[in-house]
Amino acid sequence: MPSSTFSNAETNTLPSLTSKRAWRPLHFLNLYRITLAALFVSAIFFKGNLPVLGSHNASLFQVISFIYLGIALITSFVIHFRWLNFRLLTYSLVILDILALTLIMRASGGIETGLGMLLVVAIAGNSLLLSSRAANLFAAIAAIAVLTEQVFAQQDPGLTANFTQAGILGAALFATAFLAHVLSTRVRESEALAAQRGVDLANLAQLNQHVLQRMQSGIMVVDADQHIRLMNESAWYMLGLPSLGNTQNKNLKLISPELAEQLLDWRRGGLSEPRMFRPGGSNVELLPNMTALGSEARAGTLIFLEDTARMAQQAQQLKLASLGRLTASIAHEIRNPLGAISHAEQLLAEGNTNNAADNRLLEIIHTNTARVNDIIENVLQLSRRDRSMPEDLPLKDWLENFLQEFVQSQNCDPADISLHISPDNTTVHMDATQLHQVLWNLCQNGLRHSRDYPGQPKLELHGGIEDDSRNPFLDVIDHGPGVPPDTIGTIFEPFFTTESKGSGLGLYIARELCEGNRARLSYVAIPTGGACFRVDFAEQKPKHSKQTHNTPETP
Repeated sequence: MPSSTFSNAETNTLPSLTSKRAWRPLHFLNLYRITLAALFVSAIFFKGNLPVLGSHNASLFQVISFIYLGIALITSFVIHFRWLNFRLLTYSLVILDILALTLIMRASGGIETGLGMLLVVAIAGNSLLLSSRAANLFAAIAAIAVLTEQVFAQQDPGLTANFTQAGILGAALFATAFLAHVLSTRVRESEALAAQRGVDLANLAQLNQHVLQRMQSGIMVVDADQHIRLMNESAWYMLGLPSLGNTQNKNLKLISPELAEQLLDWRRGGLSEPRMFRPGGSNVELLPNMTALGSEARAGTLIFLEDTARMAQQAQQLKLASLGRLTASIAHEIRNPLGAISHAEQLLAEGNTNNAADNRLLEIIHTNTARVNDIIENVLQLSRRDRSMPEDLPLKDWLENFLQEFVQSQNCDPADISLHISPDNTTVHMDATQLHQVLWNLCQNGLRHSRDYPGQPKLELHGGIEDDSRNPFLDVIDHGPGVPPDTIGTIFEPFFTTESKGSGLGLYIARELCEGNRARLSYVAIPTGGACFRVDFAEQKPKHSKQTHNTPETP
């Protein structure tokens, strides 16, 4: 907080006096007032303890003592229930202290008794609650009261006036008011600064907690006994825990035995490189990185968990960016001469219609230029595609709309394609446009290879969520000849094709689109014949209300 915030003590501290905290010092000051008044009253009944009290005018002393005690007791209720304005009540009590103590000093023998020091205490205590001007004002009133008492003492034959001592007491009152106000101002400044620092620290802690929980990397803090002290949401999901709960002080072995074993090896110095592991038998592969929190032998450990699939997705984005720059250059260098060849072929075809051999050569030129142009279009389509924007899609409803469009476009019988999704409410997380492109390619290939299949249906779509898994899947199954075993490892490579008219980029692009959505496209062999291409979608996070798993604590 800038220092200028407290440059004006009165404007910055006095408004806080009306707050809840300002009544507490007023309450304690009134307790002192009650104690002092009770002491005066007790002196009426026990003369031996304080014989000087009321020695000059006992009746005046008794009346003032009882009035002082009674008002102080009533004030305690006023302060407790806050019946009056704080400033008005404080000013009234200062006047009460000055009058009561001055009259008690008068009734006890004047300034020579030393009771004037009680005024110093009263001014000091009340100055802690007053502004600078008010403190000096009441110090002046108290000094005038002392001097007035000396004037009356000079006229009383039983008392001795001492204006020198009265002047010293008046100076002490002013000095006390000034010092008490300076002290109270600094205390208020320190309190306000500490409160602001507390708010800043609380906001910073809340911000750190928010950032920690929203990080994509999994973060865990484990103490020397392998008890979890902190875990963010990403780590929770990565470890495949079934539901949110409080993991604080739970042993890491109960959460992830594989990670606990690696942590133990790392602490013993036997782990040179972290090992990837799959928590709970899931398809997610995690790579842990560990850092000691301190140099002590029993220091805690900070564990970072990285999802290798996400890392691969980032690498995929970089690869596609490089591919985009490459294909832009290819398109510029190839499509211009390719267009010239195609135009020349068209001109030759118009002027050479009777020669069958020449027509066959022109047909070859036309077919191959069209094929090269298709290859360039497919590569450009891959490199220019927009960054994936995954969303939650109801798989069954989405596929029904997709198949309706596909059947109309391909002019095929709807009975040729069957759909089965279990459970019906299965939801997948993927870019809808890119999923459409992937399935369109797979379904086209499936129908093409199943055209000679005599039974129905020719194409089957099965999907959903298997037992003990949170990964939705979708199988596109055809009943054609299948993929030869010797080519299974190369079907996803670019430009690999078994057809003379194919570009060899369909499956490659489909796999790239899946990886850009943290999904995985793979081939599943069918022993009875046919082919099955499976899309394993990204793992679904359990739906629940967000909450803080535990409170960060230094291990």
